[in-house]
Amino acid sequence: MPNVLCFGEILWDFLPDALYPGGAPFNVAYHLHRRGVPTGLVSALGRDVLGEELLRRLRHWGLDTTLISRHHGLPTGTVIASLGSGGDATYDITASVAWDQIFITEDVVRAAVGAGALVFGSLALRTSFNRNALERLLAVLPDTALRVFDVNLRPPHDDLALVRELAPRATVLKLNAAEAARLAGGAGESPGAEEDHARHLAQLAGGALVCITAGARGAGLLRNDRWSWEPGRPVQVVDTVGAGDAFLASLVADLLAGGRDDATVLARACRLGEWVATQRGATPAYTAATPV
Repeated sequence: MPNVLCFGEILWDFLPDALYPGGAPFNVAYHLHRRGVPTGLVSALGRDVLGEELLRRLRHWGLDTTLISRHHGLPTGTVIASLGSGGDATYDITASVAWDQIFITEDVVRAAVGAGALVFGSLALRTSFNRNALERLLAVLPDTALRVFDVNLRPPHDDLALVRELAPRATVLKLNAAEAARLAGGAGESPGAEEDHARHLAQLAGGALVCITAGARGAGLLRNDRWSWEPGRPVQVVDTVGAGDAFLASLVADLLAGGRDDATVLARACRLGEWVATQRGATPAYTAATPV
């Protein structure tokens, strides 16, 4: 049985040079798998060529595909990603696709009952179907399991009220500095304000561990009222697609494993995210140089 379940979207990222597998929960699952963590992706694909190719690649990588539903009436998801001069990406996300209706099968329930962690994002919750599906998963998850809420505010799918409603259900809340600023008070991102925003969000989430990423500036972690900060290191950015997801996978893997202090956990996550930013796409092949 998978030790971690990742609930949400799997899709194709249409980048200017090629198509790449993507979707934040899938990206997290990919990097957890590369780290040796047993992982299952709870998602949905269309019965089309794009869906078949995604399944083919996942099987080639050795990822578990048994918890991915197939749709006759909805196509596999796609996103058109545009890259800025610094490698930063903006996204045009296709509506009414397979991952908007993720089925909670008996296999998914059995996997959730034995899971050590559930990773879920806000984007897949743009449909009431998926919000109900997530409730079913949360209801059967062990009390000791990590509940990792990956806030991903992509306009127009950026319902702050929904995020605030779900935050108390999480034991780990991960978001970027701009998202943290919006949730903490509606102001824009302000370098140096991450700790204050994390403390505000920890109160909102009922004491959850809060992690805030700030791109090239670094990332911070608030746990048990103690704030840790890891500065970013300069890298040659190719694109930033999936860098935050790789960061989160490293964070989850180390939280599950235990035995490392927060500063080390944070530094390891930052190094993996920075490495992904030097590669094309969200799921690059690991090499001996990959910082894991």
